[in-house]
Amino acid sequence: MQQKNNAQQKINILISNDDGADAPGINTLADFVSNEHNVTVVAPDKNRSGSSSALTLDRPLRCRQLDNGYYALSGTPCDCVHIGSYRFMDTPPDMVLSGINRGANMGDDVLYSGTVAAAMEGRHLGIPAVAVSLASYECNHYETAAQVILKILFHLRDLSSASNIILNVNVPDLPLDEIKGYRLTRLGSRHRADNILPDTDPRGNDIFWIGPPSAPQDVGEGTDFDAVKQGFVSITPLVVDFTAYESFQNMGDWVNKLGL
Repeated sequence: MQQKNNAQQKINILISNDDGADAPGINTLADFVSNEHNVTVVAPDKNRSGSSSALTLDRPLRCRQLDNGYYALSGTPCDCVHIGSYRFMDTPPDMVLSGINRGANMGDDVLYSGTVAAAMEGRHLGIPAVAVSLASYECNHYETAAQVILKILFHLRDLSSASNIILNVNVPDLPLDEIKGYRLTRLGSRHRADNILPDTDPRGNDIFWIGPPSAPQDVGEGTDFDAVKQGFVSITPLVVDFTAYESFQNMGDWVNKLGL
């Protein structure tokens, strides 16, 4: 009876990322999820970290299918979700998963993250979406993050909140039995710092590298930074609507003064 129920719950999932189609994180996630669901993987053909919600509009996109069946697209994570959902699946996806990212996507990171952007693109297309990151650059425990996602997928049917949310999940880089639990969190923030690294090219021209993220600043109780530091999985609900509704009352008179 249990096997029958599991079969009825199988859904079609599109998996993407920003680390590239050959990244260990997406391979681990796809391996775990494909044991329980129908999986299609469409990911960038190279690392596209920090690409945010960019769509490629100035050139055609090329795609090749890898030996493992994954599709590697010469575009951004959003390109992959957009094209993958319309062109590489026999039926539209029931869910978009993005990750497992190498490194955390917490606080201000979500503004730049291609991992989060891929999930946002899914939500923009009307598809429930989850972004998942392993909060360490060493990434010794991708399997932990994959098992966390399987648990979240199983319980998503019980989630009756607003349909436009994206779940941004950050998992401590720990064995599964050392994870303390799950926390609902808000985004923290990082220090504003100059992380630009100047250099010169072989011809003597000035060049610049954008360096690593600055240190966290808002890391208090309830933030994603604090939850992960304490050994908990951080789950932050995000929305695509950037409208500052709370400012409408204060700005109303100001806008009226602008006239025609």
